Amino acid sequence: METLKYKRVLLKVSGEALAGDAEGHRGINFDVLESIAKVVRECVDMGVQIGIVVGGGNFWRGLKDGGDMERTRADHMGMLATTINALAFADVLEKQGVVVRVQTGIDMNKIAEPYIRLKAIRHLEKGRVVIFACGTGNPFFSTDTAAALRAAEINADAILLAKNIDGIYDSDPAKNPQAKKIESIKYTDVLKNRLQVMDSTATSLSMDNNIPVLVFAIKDPENILKVLKGEHIGSVIGEE
Repeated sequence: METLKYKRVLLKVSGEALAGDAEGHRGINFDVLESIAKVVRECVDMGVQIGIVVGGGNFWRGLKDGGDMERTRADHMGMLATTINALAFADVLEKQGVVVRVQTGIDMNKIAEPYIRLKAIRHLEKGRVVIFACGTGNPFFSTDTAAALRAAEINADAILLAKNIDGIYDSDPAKNPQAKKIESIKYTDVLKNRLQVMDSTATSLSMDNNIPVLVFAIKDPENILKVLKGEHIGSVIGEE
């Protein structure tokens, strides 16, 4: 068996990533979802314990879509969007032969388990993938913060931040062709320089619990395996 650097991880996948190249990054591209699921299955077969937090931006982007909606209501709609993605992800994983449990931060007993920390850890120990939906279950918190929180709660070795971009840059590479990629950076520097990697609450939570954040492009799902093996892909947020 190949040597793995991380045994238990929290994989964060944005909703936009699940849409693939669809206009406006809307909806679910099941070819993309299947390609990610195949790699997740490989990881499970290698003995990696994987929790997954999914975003919902391919259906609803909170206040960006809600305009002048009341913030709490707009955020609740976003939580429902993450549940749609979680159920779709679970279905595709099950078709790959992976045993999955979906847990939600808001009780939806007819369709998923409520989030219970010890139960989630038990699922992971049994080799099941746990998909966490509804973010933290509270408004005013992003799914990035949910990823950092769940990672701390399940004692994850690392957060795998799978994005549409291949790492951290000192400015937006879509707007600045001279933007420089950052290979490694401290949590405090991410906060000080206001880098748009994850929100400040998520960064602070990761820092407080000393959980490294590995940022890489999900366009090639094999990157998940590469970072688990310790290959330097994308960018790393940590103490050094």
